[in-house]
Amino acid sequence: MTHWLRRLAVGSLCFVSCLGAAQSTHDEFKQAERIAWSGNYNNFTAAIAQLDHPLKPYVEMAFYQRHPRLKYQQEIQHFLTIYEHTPLEWPVRSAWLEYLKRHKKKARFIEFYRETSDVELKCTYLSYQLDLGAPKKAILDQVADIWTVGKSQPRACDGLFRAWQKAGYRTSERVWQRVSNAAQSGQTSLLDYLQKLLPKHEAYLAQLYKTVRQDPSAAAGLYRFKKRTVKESEIAVYGVRRLIWRDPDLALRAWQKMQNMFSFSQQQKDSVAYRFALALASKGHKDARFWLNKVPKSLQDKKLLQWLMSNLLKEQDWEGISALFVGHEQLSNAQQYWLAFSLSKRGNIAGANVIWQQLAKERDYYGFLAAARLGLPVSLNELPLEIDAAIVDQVSQAPGFKRAKALYELERYTQARREWNYLTNTSSKDEKLAASVLAAEFDWYDSTIFTLAQIKAWDYVDLRFPMAFKDLFSKYSKRHRVDLAWSIAIARRESSFAPDARSSADAHGLMQLLPSTAKYVNNRKRVTKKRLYQPATNIRLGTSYLEYLKRKNAGNEILATASYNAGYHRIKRWLPSEAMPAELWIELIPYKETRDYVKNVMAYRQVYHTRLGRDGNILADILEMKIVK
Repeated sequence: MTHWLRRLAVGSLCFVSCLGAAQSTHDEFKQAERIAWSGNYNNFTAAIAQLDHPLKPYVEMAFYQRHPRLKYQQEIQHFLTIYEHTPLEWPVRSAWLEYLKRHKKKARFIEFYRETSDVELKCTYLSYQLDLGAPKKAILDQVADIWTVGKSQPRACDGLFRAWQKAGYRTSERVWQRVSNAAQSGQTSLLDYLQKLLPKHEAYLAQLYKTVRQDPSAAAGLYRFKKRTVKESEIAVYGVRRLIWRDPDLALRAWQKMQNMFSFSQQQKDSVAYRFALALASKGHKDARFWLNKVPKSLQDKKLLQWLMSNLLKEQDWEGISALFVGHEQLSNAQQYWLAFSLSKRGNIAGANVIWQQLAKERDYYGFLAAARLGLPVSLNELPLEIDAAIVDQVSQAPGFKRAKALYELERYTQARREWNYLTNTSSKDEKLAASVLAAEFDWYDSTIFTLAQIKAWDYVDLRFPMAFKDLFSKYSKRHRVDLAWSIAIARRESSFAPDARSSADAHGLMQLLPSTAKYVNNRKRVTKKRLYQPATNIRLGTSYLEYLKRKNAGNEILATASYNAGYHRIKRWLPSEAMPAELWIELIPYKETRDYVKNVMAYRQVYHTRLGRDGNILADILEMKIVK
């Protein structure tokens, strides 16, 4: 614990000890919760009457969620009133609404309904209002947004949709809108249904959309667009925008011919130019520059400007880079760095150094690179933490904080984070900062990091870059002969040190390991997902994987870092046939996720390198490094 945190902790020692003395044990809470699950009302009320625990409302939630009954309406209403908008509300409210729906209690359903993303509940709410005599227009005006989505809706909506249709709301324009949405969502089975709703002379369009969705190359078969109508042009644009990613040359030829067939709007032409520019640039296509320059200024977002810059860097068009940023007042750090680089290449060393000197003050990848170029010391730009201990104490006493703390201790991380998010989303900036301090005190690293990011408190470096699980990282980094700052930086980027982190790709734990990867580095022995959530196991296997990737990439830690994110074999395909400066190769990584990943890990590594008391700028090695197959 840092010196300032110890000082703040003194004020909260009573909170920790007094809270422990005042609260019942977690075992008592779990016992009361089991009683609530059982459904015996008398036992439940007796249990909560004697329970003194911050999670007491979770016991009530467990009972009302599992056992909604009309005879408990008053208690349920009281509970929902007290905990409205908190994470406790919707588990009970949705169960209560489902109960009322099942028993056809229409007026009570309407009374208890609140706006929700649950379409089935919303359709039921609107239907019940119609049934009870609400003005039809006021209700039916709300249905179009539900019906025109590009997916099938629940059966609970069917009666509402019939009333909406009967009243004349289902126009051919709305049917076409839903056809377009269904095709673009990939819901091709829905298109078969919608085809029957189109006017007879347009029914073929749903099938054409379906064909182009399933096989974008079908858009190049121009014989399919027989009538050359505005709606056919929409399908043509949709198809060619998809085709450019699969077969660029075929898409380019098809688009050239399409322009002689259709009178495309300028908006359609610009949307195609934008998509072509992105796709061709990411593929390194010879026509990329033409299409990048064809995109109007109004559509030149950050993504496109990155590819414009990357294309010029690839061609080493230093004059073009300078011209690219003319008229852009707010240049990103990346753009400033490469603008300075282009100036230096054109002999304007003084101009380059002015930009790099300013950039070297920044605590990020480009700031550290600029400092390395000029031989300047690394600066972490850390601000001293100034916060009123009274605010920290106030937050520590908030029921939401106490609930979050207890849930963390019970390892109910999902519920804990919901409470934490509710607490911070309803707090002032100072209260969020105080919550971050408390989270750091209890080693809730990810909550600290995300909350500080929420309030853009970037300069509290030791809070944002904690020495999480340092003993484990030290032990296993040493065992596998990888740099400690590097392995910690990987975990900071992968999970913000959340032991229970799980990605959409099924990667688990602190260092986000796939089960297959864990098995491979664990001497081909299976590792259960449960074990991957254990910090010791995850760090042991994660650092072993780093060692493996470093060895596979001949000791190059830049390539090993990229491989950790994108996979070794993909990185091999990205290596240039002729030697290229490492900083340039990093900037030209075709996948934005991997490109940003490498930059972030290198910057985080520098922060941890400095925080570990080490001297020097480790990014200086990048300036001397060449990348080649």
